[in-house]
Amino acid sequence: MARWCFRHKWTVILVWLAALLVIGGSGRALGDSYSNAFSLKGTESAKVLDLMGQVLPEQSGEADTVVWHVDSGSVRDASVRQQIDPVLAKIAHQQDVGTVVSPYERAGAAQISTDGRTAYATVTYTKLGNSMTDDQAQLLIDTAHSARAEGLAVEVGGNKPAQAEAPLPGLAEGVGIAAAGVVLFLALGSLFGMLLPLVTALFGIGISSSAIILLSHGMDVADFSPQLATLVGLGVGIDYALFIVTRHRKGILRGRTPEEAAVTALNTSGRAVLFAGGTVCIALLGMFTLRLTFLDGVAVASALTVVITVAAAVTLLPALLGVLGVRVLSRRQRRRLAASGPQERTATGTAARWSSFLQRHPRWLSVVAVAVMATLAIPALSLRLGSSDQGNNPTTTTTRKAYDMLADGFGPGFNGPLTILAEVPTPADRTALTGLVTRLKATDGIAYAAALPMKPGDTVALVQAVPTTSPQDKATSDLIDHLRDDVVPAAERGSTMKAYVGGQTAIFKDFSTVLFGKLPLFIGVIIALGFVLLLFAFRSLVVPLTAAVMNLVAAAASFGVLVACFQWGWGGSIAGREGPVDAFLPVIMLSLLFGLSMDYQVFLVSRMHEEWVHTRDNARAVRVGLAETSRVINSAAVIMICVFAAFVLSGQRVLAMFGVGLAGAVALDAFILRTVLVPSLMHMSGAANWWLPGWLDRRLPHLAVEPAEEDEELAAVPAQAARPAPATVD
Repeated sequence: MARWCFRHKWTVILVWLAALLVIGGSGRALGDSYSNAFSLKGTESAKVLDLMGQVLPEQSGEADTVVWHVDSGSVRDASVRQQIDPVLAKIAHQQDVGTVVSPYERAGAAQISTDGRTAYATVTYTKLGNSMTDDQAQLLIDTAHSARAEGLAVEVGGNKPAQAEAPLPGLAEGVGIAAAGVVLFLALGSLFGMLLPLVTALFGIGISSSAIILLSHGMDVADFSPQLATLVGLGVGIDYALFIVTRHRKGILRGRTPEEAAVTALNTSGRAVLFAGGTVCIALLGMFTLRLTFLDGVAVASALTVVITVAAAVTLLPALLGVLGVRVLSRRQRRRLAASGPQERTATGTAARWSSFLQRHPRWLSVVAVAVMATLAIPALSLRLGSSDQGNNPTTTTTRKAYDMLADGFGPGFNGPLTILAEVPTPADRTALTGLVTRLKATDGIAYAAALPMKPGDTVALVQAVPTTSPQDKATSDLIDHLRDDVVPAAERGSTMKAYVGGQTAIFKDFSTVLFGKLPLFIGVIIALGFVLLLFAFRSLVVPLTAAVMNLVAAAASFGVLVACFQWGWGGSIAGREGPVDAFLPVIMLSLLFGLSMDYQVFLVSRMHEEWVHTRDNARAVRVGLAETSRVINSAAVIMICVFAAFVLSGQRVLAMFGVGLAGAVALDAFILRTVLVPSLMHMSGAANWWLPGWLDRRLPHLAVEPAEEDEELAAVPAQAARPAPATVD
């Protein structure tokens, strides 16, 4: 395939261009339909949503708030009402708006703060947020802001407004690509060599980003999935292309023609790319074992991006190599090749010196590496899962301003009210309902509790309870448990009333609880999967066992960095307001980290295994393998770190978490685990690294991840024929 793509380069390039235009055009024509569906079947919060949708449809849709605050006087002043009332009337007639409850009405009398300076109106839509457009939310924001006046601040809170005012993607990706380009140029020393991985990765993410838009019409896809997929696509796309280009350049420098160098590069590093990309996809799709709809779309979107970038690396890249020929080398390298002939095969330079140094001192270097990783992992012991809310949004956004105004005027728990839905099938149950409200008011941690008025024939009652603590506070999570385990059952006793605690805060808590309970199974599945794949690839028990332990160590250290930065607030402005780590983040991070760690393990150990097969000398195999792969692994890691870290600029806390977590994980994995700890342990293990029981060896399938280059092929190429003619232009 590589030879065909190399020789039919323009056909391949035109096919990729056509795919980019067709899929991109289809995505733009249809538009996206992203959905953040946190509801979990079998939980109380899901039960509340289901019942509200059945009996209170006008209150089951997107719920937003219009908040206003006066610097002096009261929100009850006539001048304030003259500004606010017409605006609320306009909002009431906007598309899909079900109800607007004003604090100037009897039903909203409690929506004015005790000091009289802050008030809010509730805007409830007849549709859920995922069924609405960003334009609807933006219209709500613009209409509300039109009421602003001297001394009167007006802001809007809600999930859909937060999504509508999220910064447009592009800045983070642009910074990441620019940084990756600089690293590539320094690593390869050639303008064209630098452009090849970038162009390949950009084709991959360009097509995949449009494909994800199309995917969102067929399944629930979270709104941050495109940015996450772009983050993954840039990282692995550039890295995979870099591995192949590096091997291709090495082949030319050793005397091969550009075509033979490309074929050899794809037959060696290209195979490793296919294997590594496959492991990333399998790890991502492993999220289906959790059976959580919210994560299924994220998994498919990310895996689709990896598949397309791998396809670009093994088809588009050889075509581009065919276009460039020997110009993939720098001008200096071409002059040296023309003057001195093919280079020696032995590794030299800093990488070779480090590899020899590590061979002499494996024990104390491994102790230092373990100490560093253990220290960084300590904060992970206090990991607390939860969910970011609008209090973590940038301080310049209207949703963050509305959040702060409500917290200042009504208390920190006001932004996370609990919705208690009670089934009261008989008139006698209304007495139990009154008792429930009384118990709620007397419960520590509840600032306010009241039941909404019921009509004579209603059999479902709605109770609002406002905690004294913020939605992200651990005390709020404990309060929900106390209500469900003690307060509600005590009120139900002696009646047929059944009550359920729900609301957005409860939904996020249930999501965290369910996810945390399934996390051990998920970790076990992906670790076992990695063990089996490496067992097939390297026919060894020690190598896959070491890789499994390294994955766990890298995960613990990266979560430690996340906890310190975002949960403890050590990250400063990067972290924003300190709070729990988003519940779904560990699962996605573990999937990506597993895949990326496998990439580096495969590229490192495959070269060691190749040398071991030839020499049966473990010390030489580890030394040569590390010397010949550490430079490209480190370059690839620096590129990934730049791409991931750039997502701190996205303005979204979730993406900043992904960026910091994955950048830290890649740095630790590449510079400490794969460059220090793994080779140190392999030196100390000796020939046991490659031991496999005979009975198991006979039963395992043979899988060559990266077969050795054929020395005979190179030897058969005459020196003058293999030596490319020097070129004079880049």
